[in-house]
Amino acid sequence: MSRLGKKPFLIPEKVKVEIKADGLEVSGPLGKLFQKLPSSIEPKIESKQITLIAKDQSTSTNMLHGLMRGLLLNCFNGVTKGFKKDLEVQGLGYKANVEGQNLILNLGFSSPKVFPIAKGIKITVDKQTLISITGIDKALVGEVAASIRSLRPPEPYKGTGVRYVGEKIIRKAGKSAAGAVGKK
Repeated sequence: MSRLGKKPFLIPEKVKVEIKADGLEVSGPLGKLFQKLPSSIEPKIESKQITLIAKDQSTSTNMLHGLMRGLLLNCFNGVTKGFKKDLEVQGLGYKANVEGQNLILNLGFSSPKVFPIAKGIKITVDKQTLISITGIDKALVGEVAASIRSLRPPEPYKGTGVRYVGEKIIRKAGKSAAGAVGKK
């Protein structure tokens, strides 16, 4: 049995949890999320606490037990606080702006890249180089941030491209002047 999976956890204030046929519906001040549960794990709600009970002791159920607890905690954090990822655009002439439901990125290509904003995600741009992605679903926020970063990942020689705020890029040395060493 998973040590983390069997720990009960509190339902935060202002959050409602409903048991559905195949999962849990979590609703709070920021929105509503649904977390599907496998048939081998049963939720039990009593006195503002949720406990996940594994129906059998197989290895796969044991692995899913702790995972489902973590995913439910992410749902609770999402509907109460939300999640945020920040990206920065670095490079000469590189910039970003939001137009309607699209993020327009000028990343040194011959034409700008148009990135459609997913439902449930809010993107804001500060100073044309800082992109903030917010939402209630942690997986979706991370996926959108990774997709935007993959349009022009930071390159190791000049460091230009799209990177997470605070991400360290290991820079490579460029070519040294040919024949400059050892010649008189």
